[in-house]
Amino acid sequence: MLLDRFFEKGRQFLGCRYPILCGAMTWVSNPQLVSHLGRCGGFGLLAGGNAPVAVLQQQIEETRSLSADPFGVNLITIAPAYAEQLDMVCRMKCAVVVFAGSIPRENDIHRAKESGARVICFAPTEQLALKLIKMGTDALILEGSEAGGHIGPVSLTVLIQQILFKVDSVPIFVAGGIATGRMMAHLLMMGAAGIQMGTRFVMSEECAVHPEFKETFRRAKARDAVATPQFDSRLPVIPVRALKNEGTDAFGKLQLDLIHKLETQAMDRMEAQFEVERFWMGALRHAVMDGDTKKGSLMAGQSVGLADRILPLQGIFDELLGDAENELQRLAQQLGE
Repeated sequence: MLLDRFFEKGRQFLGCRYPILCGAMTWVSNPQLVSHLGRCGGFGLLAGGNAPVAVLQQQIEETRSLSADPFGVNLITIAPAYAEQLDMVCRMKCAVVVFAGSIPRENDIHRAKESGARVICFAPTEQLALKLIKMGTDALILEGSEAGGHIGPVSLTVLIQQILFKVDSVPIFVAGGIATGRMMAHLLMMGAAGIQMGTRFVMSEECAVHPEFKETFRRAKARDAVATPQFDSRLPVIPVRALKNEGTDAFGKLQLDLIHKLETQAMDRMEAQFEVERFWMGALRHAVMDGDTKKGSLMAGQSVGLADRILPLQGIFDELLGDAENELQRLAQQLGE
């Protein structure tokens, strides 16, 4: 297959058959989904999120018991339990550690590497990508603002030109707005070591979210997945892309309330930021676990407009791989003429 030559760099780095990652989605990326992804040849990521250390450790142990396939752990550097999570992940000698949320400390990157892990960091801007490489990250994920959940400020098409076309010292994976094998083929030809998707994998039979959550995704259009605004620089919140509903309106009201508390010194900025994260984690749980699609958080990327069928994970992989190979063969014929 032509696809094999483009997979090689990502395969070597991740240790799986196909360098297709499932993004770490809080309340979604559980041991069952991660292990199923491994069996399909992909690479799953457990979501550290705001999970207590004991819970995350249990999920790592459970995933290892379900499958011998490689997987990674995603840690949010601004989570309350982050330091304890990192200590535990290093003790557990996890194969891949992904740092997300904000810029990790250089010492944290080296601690993870010294435990034997390969480290991946998110790079939402060109300057940050170069800085992270100097700090020692083993690979990067370029996640465009088209993605779901917490997002950066720049689209994937621009990040590709700023970073992917210029940097070849570390493997670079790309994410944001990806849902088809045809797109994957072109991204691999551009130099990506692999791709990461989240929204597309929510629409798998093995993803144990509430049926109403999936049905809302099935009906949604790309334009329905909107990013939340920041109302005041005194409360620097990371934008979140989700399907617009009463929950996104409630977040706007929460920001205004927190800004008032900052003005009156009833709360400091760190506490206010924790309140923001607690809101999203709670709202996301209500949507994912309870099916509250009106007030819960429906975190989704703009690729939700392309994910309109629920399929077995193996069916999703077969479609991605088949369409990608067909696209490469089509281009090879064109270029040979």
